[in-house]
Amino acid sequence: MARYDAAVVNGTVVIPYLGALRCDIGIRGGRIAALADAISSSEAESVVDARGKVVLPGAVDSHFHLGIYRDLAQDARSETASALVGGVTTVVSYFRTGRHYLNKSGPYREIFPEVLAATAGQAWTDYAYHIAVMTADQLDEVDWLVGEQGVGSFKYYMFYKGLNLAGDSTRGSDYTMADTYDLGHLYLFMQRVAQAAEKYGRHGRVSLSLHCEQAELIRVFIDEMKRSGLQGLEAYHRSRPPLTERLSMAEAVVLADATRCPVNLLHLSSEEAVTSGARARREFPHLDIRLETTLHHLALTYATAGGIRGKVNPPIRTEADREALWQAVQDGRIDTVVSDHACCSEADKEGDLWKALPGFGGTALLYPYLLSEGHGRRGLSLARVAELASANPARAFGLYPRKGALAVGSDADLAVVDLEREVAVTPEALNSAQDFTPFAGLKVRGWPTHTLLRGRVVWDGKAPKGQPAGRYVKRPVGLHAARSH
Repeated sequence: MARYDAAVVNGTVVIPYLGALRCDIGIRGGRIAALADAISSSEAESVVDARGKVVLPGAVDSHFHLGIYRDLAQDARSETASALVGGVTTVVSYFRTGRHYLNKSGPYREIFPEVLAATAGQAWTDYAYHIAVMTADQLDEVDWLVGEQGVGSFKYYMFYKGLNLAGDSTRGSDYTMADTYDLGHLYLFMQRVAQAAEKYGRHGRVSLSLHCEQAELIRVFIDEMKRSGLQGLEAYHRSRPPLTERLSMAEAVVLADATRCPVNLLHLSSEEAVTSGARARREFPHLDIRLETTLHHLALTYATAGGIRGKVNPPIRTEADREALWQAVQDGRIDTVVSDHACCSEADKEGDLWKALPGFGGTALLYPYLLSEGHGRRGLSLARVAELASANPARAFGLYPRKGALAVGSDADLAVVDLEREVAVTPEALNSAQDFTPFAGLKVRGWPTHTLLRGRVVWDGKAPKGQPAGRYVKRPVGLHAARSH
């Protein structure tokens, strides 16, 4: 009998927080069993030869939207297949009650089992869920969600206080299916999450993520843009300017200070947002604040994102904002880079700017774009790339060290990458159900030749292999490890 179930040999292995080294990886029972100078082919039942390539921990795409515009089960199957293209092996998807997703409201004790049942057997990657508590009654389910269901992270959408998802309605309650969605609700929500973090925090991080845009101001600016006649993504950027992001972040941080709630400030889109986030960490050093940005805010501007197809919340902004975000990635102010993947169709983007659905897919570019632009053009170390896309999100969302680490005992989730392979981005190259991409034409260098999930090759550089075998991962993993591993 072979010593290992599988081995990845002859590659340069990238270990977050440490660096790159030449070693082989032995895999047994779905976990990393050895990091060795050399493993012979006779010691493993199957071998991936990574000669001339780099081996990174599978990416953790911690900002994902399964089922937001399409059937949840269908979306889970097609979009986690897209994730494999970019070396993503774990996705953490948002879910909320209200319009879109399952289009219903009620207790999570009834709805969350339905969510899990829909995704079971469909995902190519491992997966977890962030849950948005939308109603007063759902506040009392936070401890149950963490302690029993393994939901280690939550979300609050600050602009839903007065707007729907597209930003074309002032009747937010019609959209949220709730009447209590205000700062008072957020304060109570933070209290509950802080209590859960205190109770379960020794097992891994429990936190609240915030979409920071200020609804009352957005309504004012939308009206101004409609009167001006300006169209396209520049109009959308001006209708939700960085001021709305900065003010909303200030509200969130003050409440986090009052409750001691660990928070994640999501998809920072502007120089103002980065500056505000960094200032908050300086002024409130006792708070646990993590900062995130997205691939599209790093890669695109409102002039290059393909018109209305590039509509997303918060908007894609200026070249100066893009460069400011890259500077924050390079100097360490940004902790994580994510896709904010939300599969939709080109038909969802047609017509009126204000009614078009926001968001689009991009998970297949997570490692490729960071390696191409970040490592290849801007000099980020390979270890820093792995931290941004894998280790840091795993730490932020209670998955580490099961995910995001290349260490003995961690899941053998790996991306074997050819740093020299260049591909011009097309919808077909991303292997998504989405029929367009705002990234079209972008030349990206650095693509996985193999993606491994728990030691099994699930992507061979051309197509998914076998059948979907992704598992729901309960978090924090230290609390649920005995039951879920």
